[in-house]
Amino acid sequence: MREEVTILIAEDDDGHYSLIKKNLRRVGVSNDIVRFVDGQETLDFLLMEGNNVRQRDRAYLLLLDINMPKVDGIEVLEKLKDDPELSKIPVIMLTTSDDTLKTQQCRELGCTAYIVKPVEYENFVATIGSIGLFLSIVVMPEIEKVE
Repeated sequence: MREEVTILIAEDDDGHYSLIKKNLRRVGVSNDIVRFVDGQETLDFLLMEGNNVRQRDRAYLLLLDINMPKVDGIEVLEKLKDDPELSKIPVIMLTTSDDTLKTQQCRELGCTAYIVKPVEYENFVATIGSIGLFLSIVVMPEIEKVE
């Protein structure tokens, strides 16, 4: 049985977030979506610090912008992949930068995919549609139940 996955979107740009959410819904992705507006808020949720924290027995997938306030996406990815409990969470990097050094760094840190957000609206919509298709077929890693 496929486990329901909560999609975490770490995106500080309101317009990009709205387009991502709208186009995921447009291609039939009905999963719960939780948004974070900066890297620190993302880490607080994942590391279970503060008021808004993740559920240990829930499956998550993170769409992570690289250029984030407070803590950048690469640092979020690094901390996530360094944590034994969180390292299995799939992370799709979303960025406007096609910097090969950042791409290589994210891959070395263990991101699942690195996607450059196109500037043109139609291409952006198509890219998000492709992510939606990916989300509809991906099998999530099994969550270890904490007793």
